[in-house]
Amino acid sequence: QVQLVESGGGLVQPGGSLRLSCVGSGFNFNYYIMSWYRQAPGKEREHVAAISGDGLIRNYGDFVKGRFTISRDNFKSTVYLQMHNLDPEDTAVYFCKARSPTGRIGWGQGIQVTVSS
Repeated sequence: QVQLVESGGGLVQPGGSLRLSCVGSGFNFNYYIMSWYRQAPGKEREHVAAISGDGLIRNYGDFVKGRFTISRDNFKSTVYLQMHNLDPEDTAVYFCKARSPTGRIGWGQGIQVTVSS
């Protein structure tokens, strides 16, 4: 069973930084594409970033504009999202997602990120 636990969220001022972490268990982490999504109140869930199992391929949502970096440590079964220059519009619940090559999907429970002065 795919289990994902996010951490690192919280309250940050505009222009600040946060690093989110997501630890996976119950599956072969190395073979899964790992992604971050977010959902703001009243809005649909949107893709933030994704990284291939070997870490060589990454993609980002258009709104990221170089501010976020996704990375992974397969030895720790952990994927990270480093966020810089945060804006109040980045306020959302951030979710970690795992997807296997065969399409098996798991989601974390989500973690709140609030950008406010």
